[in-house]
Amino acid sequence: MASQDGGRTVALSRQLSLAHDELRRLIDDLKNDLDAGAAQRRSDGETLLTHCLAFCTALETHHRGEDEGLFAQLVRERPDLAGTVAKLVEDHGLISSILTRVAELARQAAATGGGPGPDEAVRRELDGLAAIMESHFRYEERTISEALDRTVPDDDWPEPVLRLRAPSPGQRPPGGA
Repeated sequence: MASQDGGRTVALSRQLSLAHDELRRLIDDLKNDLDAGAAQRRSDGETLLTHCLAFCTALETHHRGEDEGLFAQLVRERPDLAGTVAKLVEDHGLISSILTRVAELARQAAATGGGPGPDEAVRRELDGLAAIMESHFRYEERTISEALDRTVPDDDWPEPVLRLRAPSPGQRPPGGA
């Protein structure tokens, strides 16, 4: 069993929480850019579209890493968590569809030069996404982190289980192929 004072699974729990905190920060930055009228150009030269697409990619990569790595291993170790994991994976699908919509709206805003209408549409989607993300992250941290901190053995995990980046070229993705 994972000990409460350390161990690999407790470290994964902390890493999961830190990743969520970073994703929260990124969406807040994106919303702040919109509020500042950053549809044309940010001071560092990054366009709103680029910023939106980078955020969407970061969140998708995080969720794919959970689905293919951490969650798959958790269900192997704790089959009783299968229902919880299925709900979280379902949430990932919902969030993915919202991310697709955010990217579409950001592209439209970029094509039209932004302004109150297009920027407001992006903002509404981001507000909804932020609310869903927060609910999802809290549930995940409460259920998965508790399992990692207290009840999941941390030995014999055959490969990295929490990937926050896409695999490097030539690197085998989690779970095979």
